[in-house]
Amino acid sequence: MLVNIDVTLRDGGYRNGFGFDLDYARAHARLSVAAGFDWVEIAYRKGSFKPAPNLGLTGRGDDEYIAAIAEEVGPEHVGLILHPRNIDENDIPAMYRAGARLLRVCVAAGDPQPAFDTVRQAKDTGFTTCVNLTRVSQLPARKVVELAVNAAEAGADVVYLADSNGSMLPEQTARLTTLVRSVADAEVGLHAHNNLGLAMSNAMAAVDAGAGWMDSSVLGMGKGPGNLVAEQWIAYLDRTSGTTYDLGTVLHLADLLGRTVPESAPALPLPDLVLGHFDLSVEMRGSIVHDDHRQAVHAAKSLAAAG
Repeated sequence: MLVNIDVTLRDGGYRNGFGFDLDYARAHARLSVAAGFDWVEIAYRKGSFKPAPNLGLTGRGDDEYIAAIAEEVGPEHVGLILHPRNIDENDIPAMYRAGARLLRVCVAAGDPQPAFDTVRQAKDTGFTTCVNLTRVSQLPARKVVELAVNAAEAGADVVYLADSNGSMLPEQTARLTTLVRSVADAEVGLHAHNNLGLAMSNAMAAVDAGAGWMDSSVLGMGKGPGNLVAEQWIAYLDRTSGTTYDLGTVLHLADLLGRTVPESAPALPLPDLVLGHFDLSVEMRGSIVHDDHRQAVHAAKSLAAAG
């Protein structure tokens, strides 16, 4: 049975400074669950990869906000994500008390132990636990195996392949999904970005290879060109899987988001397409932006060759 997470309020926050207001967040969560999403990932806890000042509501994940969404949809639908370096030992029990029940932990491949320690604490607290292998496209297969096995041993219920650069191809996605399933005692999930327009193809390939968890966002709202488009994904599942989703409610939510949050408009910034093509992270965006797009491609090619 496929488990679907709506990541709009969190990943979409990269587009609007995480500035969703509480009324919208409550309405979004309510409609998302009504449409058939299992979980709504409502925020980062205490900031993203590089915490910034003046973060909005869904970049902070405060206890009061968690409690408000849990009251709206029930704790069994409320999830958060975090980077271990941003929290202390008091955050995990506080999030649980506030009403969250799913926790995703980002793994730094060069120093994964803090993530595994966080997973252990979260599991002991009662959370359903996931790890995100961020920028998985840049990791050697041997490293993916090592991280996946260690994450499962730490108590992760799901190992997420996070295509942070939006550069993976369907055959690569299928291979990594099969690989993780074969070595780790955990479910496999996919977090797809859409730099090359392949998020849907990658999602289909992952599920065909045995992935049981999937992220998507309404209108695809997310970092750069965004994520797997939730309304397209739900339409596909409703047509092919025999599982009933409420497509009308998803489309209503997409319309509400589009009317309420201007930054949600679908977009494919050309530099992000170039980053996806060369498997470069969004942090390198400033190094390739040029008035002449041919120069941007040349700069990206040079960065990829050097890296």
